[in-house]
Amino acid sequence: MAKAAVFLDRDGVINVDHGYVHDEHEFEFIDGVFEATKQLQQMGYLLVLVTNQAGIARGYYTEERFLSLTQWMDWNFIDNGVEFDGFYYCPHHPEHGLGKYKQQCDCRKPEPGMFNSAKEFLNIDMKNSIMVGDKAEDMMAAEAAGVGTKILVRTGKPVTDKGQSIATTVLDSIKEVPDYVKNMA
Repeated sequence: MAKAAVFLDRDGVINVDHGYVHDEHEFEFIDGVFEATKQLQQMGYLLVLVTNQAGIARGYYTEERFLSLTQWMDWNFIDNGVEFDGFYYCPHHPEHGLGKYKQQCDCRKPEPGMFNSAKEFLNIDMKNSIMVGDKAEDMMAAEAAGVGTKILVRTGKPVTDKGQSIATTVLDSIKEVPDYVKNMA
């Protein structure tokens, strides 16, 4: 039976967006992220990371460096009693990518490719799932993938009219998501 998931963008949702974050020393967790994700997991949601990583495409850091940072991030979540069910990332950029990373793809948000891959692999009920992102492209990708609830948070990029028009709601941070979800029921 399909399960609902909470899809999470990384920069601006899980960590402070310092621009192309690729080093543990630059990685600053958003206040309350561990408690919020733990509550969401206890509510029965799968946790799935969906992140564009144009820094790989632009040559700012390697895919290996990104994967090492992701493993370090995952260990921090595990140490706080939270286990992610999936990690999905897009290393491409259609204009600024270098070599094999310069391509138009279906995984770079606002395209829904990462969501669709997660749906198939993890058997996700998209209608009852939630996206937590900080920009319009996150909301657009979730909409295209059929995600039922789209939450825009103010801890990342400035909230735009476009993002707000697609989002189900706008919250100050991920810290507020569990209470919002409880009140949806």
